[in-house]
Amino acid sequence: MEQNIKSTNASRKLHRVNWDNIQKSKEYSVLGLMSGTSLDGLDMAICKFTYDGENWLGAILEADTVEYKPDLKQRLSESMILSALSLSLLDQELGLYMGEQSRKFLEKKRLNIDFIASHGHTVFHQPERSLTVQIGNPAAIAVHSGLPTVADFRRVDVAHGGQGAPLVPFGDLLLFAEYPNCLNLGGVANITLHASEQISAFDICPANMTLNYLAQKEGKEYDKGGQMSSTGALNEGLLTELNSLPYFTKLAPKSLGREWFETEFLPLLENSGLSNRDLMRTCVEHIAIQISNSTRANEGKTLVTGGGAFNDFLIKRLRKLNTSEIHVPDNKMIQFKEAYVFAFLGLMRWFGANNTIPQVTGARKASSGGAVYLP
Repeated sequence: MEQNIKSTNASRKLHRVNWDNIQKSKEYSVLGLMSGTSLDGLDMAICKFTYDGENWLGAILEADTVEYKPDLKQRLSESMILSALSLSLLDQELGLYMGEQSRKFLEKKRLNIDFIASHGHTVFHQPERSLTVQIGNPAAIAVHSGLPTVADFRRVDVAHGGQGAPLVPFGDLLLFAEYPNCLNLGGVANITLHASEQISAFDICPANMTLNYLAQKEGKEYDKGGQMSSTGALNEGLLTELNSLPYFTKLAPKSLGREWFETEFLPLLENSGLSNRDLMRTCVEHIAIQISNSTRANEGKTLVTGGGAFNDFLIKRLRKLNTSEIHVPDNKMIQFKEAYVFAFLGLMRWFGANNTIPQVTGARKASSGGAVYLP
């Protein structure tokens, strides 16, 4: 899927991006690596970018997810409680794994790239304490892949007083300029809204976190295609309670975590006395309503990616309630958008261009996040 990345004067001004030292018409190839909190595996996306002096063109050439072996997956899930030594060893092991998987993937696809851009796997993220830690040792990635590696994207922004997140809105604005709304349906639904020189990004409401929790009570890992939720009955009383939670009237910037879900949201479900399928149906409606409320002031297309984009019933309700045109891209972009964006953030760092938005992260200034490791 090719994207026309429009480097408008407004976006240049907003991000203080200097692309003058980037060679025109040269094709840059980057392998983006992403390991998310869902622990599905290592996402790998081979991406190409070209710049004609005014616009960028970008595309995902090849992509794949390598599932983590049970032992590694277990240790990653417990990484925040490991000893300092055990965490350091896991950091090195994951970096070696990422480097080897990158090399095998590139050899299999018979493609050459300029460098790797790795988000790593987040263990700690406490920006209020100036702390953010992503493991997957980039020196090991560089050595075992034989390729330069850009990594550690968040700490410079945190050092400037920012949250180190979200970083994806930079790519949303520049890689997906035709979409004023970029919606990600992950564990939490989050969105980037941009118009002219204004941009905001925030968490909307729990999404797959809720639906997967309820599906697992029915013996399924997730609600495939929204089949179970579509057979449930909508409960107006619970819907009103969910929509009335104080979070939904707060102004951005705002974010949600597992703690809020367990203490504020989940008790309303568990005390309702409803069946799991009725709960799922009601939660789908709640998600669709909150997303529609978030996009109402920003007309135009809404790009939808993340695992929830495969929930046909949720997408149907979004299209029914939303005034914005809902666009679901091809499966490759749905699954690998984050790896694609971090490949682009890595390219910006490669040239020393800014790749953060202080209006979104809360930092004192824009910065070029990431460090370069040579093999």
